Amino acid sequence: MQIAINDAIDQIPARDWDALTGAAIGRPVDPFTTHRFLSALEASGSVGPGTGWEAKHLSLHQDGRLLAAMPLYAKAHSQGEYIFDHAFAEAWQRAGGSYYPKLQSAVPFTPATGARLLGPPELRPILLRALKDITAGNDLSSAHITFCTADEAALGVQEGFLHRVTQQFHWQDAGYGDFDGFLSALSSRKRKAIRRERMQAQGFGGRIVALTGDDLQPEHWDAFWTFYQDTGSRKWGRPYLTRAFFAIAQETLRDDMVLMLALRDGRPVAGALNFIGRDTLFGRYWGCIEDHPCLHFELCYYQAIDWALAQGLKRVEAGAQGEHKLARGYLPAPVHSLHWFANSGFARAVEEYLQREGRAVEDDMEYLNTFAPFRRPDGGDAGP
Repeated sequence: MQIAINDAIDQIPARDWDALTGAAIGRPVDPFTTHRFLSALEASGSVGPGTGWEAKHLSLHQDGRLLAAMPLYAKAHSQGEYIFDHAFAEAWQRAGGSYYPKLQSAVPFTPATGARLLGPPELRPILLRALKDITAGNDLSSAHITFCTADEAALGVQEGFLHRVTQQFHWQDAGYGDFDGFLSALSSRKRKAIRRERMQAQGFGGRIVALTGDDLQPEHWDAFWTFYQDTGSRKWGRPYLTRAFFAIAQETLRDDMVLMLALRDGRPVAGALNFIGRDTLFGRYWGCIEDHPCLHFELCYYQAIDWALAQGLKRVEAGAQGEHKLARGYLPAPVHSLHWFANSGFARAVEEYLQREGRAVEDDMEYLNTFAPFRRPDGGDAGP
């Protein structure tokens, strides 16, 4: 078997790559590690030269056949990752080292859990060992695998990686059937609050549509690009994705997306973009050109739950951060990542930090769950 480093996803045939992700037949578990998604990032210039994300995808071959793979990037900064290591970078550089470039197995700008070690379970340790060897052999500071699955995290620990646990907020279907069924599981106070928010939002003076597949048209991306630029410039300083990404997505990813648009007098005034997995809806981007009370909550959270229930999806992942999601039925969920440092002394210091951080995250999740909006088993109202 041979390990190769690929400077572009298109160096690997789409059919072979997608056979490893399960995307070759039917809907993928998540669309983000599909060949078409990673190719759209590269072809649009969203990643590549000048972005700080240089493709270095690992592939494992035997007799010319692709056996396993890992999406991988050489990073010149720590932006667009959502599990941040700025403190590690500062400490490394204070000690006189160069933290960048580092290696990062991730989907750029996408805080969504999914497989990073693509291929049969028995070959995944080979990918992890190759990642360590490449990092050490090229005098790089570190290698990171972010938003990996819990199983991958357990395997990584066995292979000498450090395990980090952070959190997000996810909505889970408990057999609600429809949105009213979901509301019936909430305390009366929370149920009334959500109904009030939805009424306020839907009073913005227009209508809301959910567009996917062939219903998505190029003009919708013109509107959404304006929304995305506004949000990106306020949150990140500049948008991560280029306009070309959305043009490519219209051609290759429209069946993987659902765009919630608020239209007033036929003109889009706000929108939320979601990606569709096999059993999960992934909320990704939001923006607007008009401010209306609670419209953000409606498009990003309530419309997502509505659509997921109608399509038989079991979970909605609403992206990074946001304790305000808790009151809307999105509960704390653990997020896993793996980290390996070439310097053993530095690795020990990070390990101690991650152990303390992990206990704090566990305590925080337990505390936040006391604020969950659901009725108690005894029929009483929700927590604080």
